[in-house]
Amino acid sequence: MSIIITLIVGGLVGYIAARLLGRREGVLGSVLIGIVGSFIGSFISTLFSGSDQAYLDFSWVGIFWSLIGALVLVGIMNAMSHPSPRHHV
Repeated sequence: MSIIITLIVGGLVGYIAARLLGRREGVLGSVLIGIVGSFIGSFISTLFSGSDQAYLDFSWVGIFWSLIGALVLVGIMNAMSHPSPRHHV
């Protein structure tokens, strides 16, 4: 049952992050963004607090760090998919 909850929460976190940064992803894309974002959020939370507060922790703090990680991931995806304009001199 916990894997189903993980997929649902991952999908919601991925969906929210994608929508906040202007992307439209499908269900599978949202779940993947949420799950990978959770790992990124885990790493970021360890850098800031010295402890892992996102990975395998079903709490508001864990969801917060997962969302932060998903936002970082979507930001990277946006940067890679939108080429920067060239400046002509």
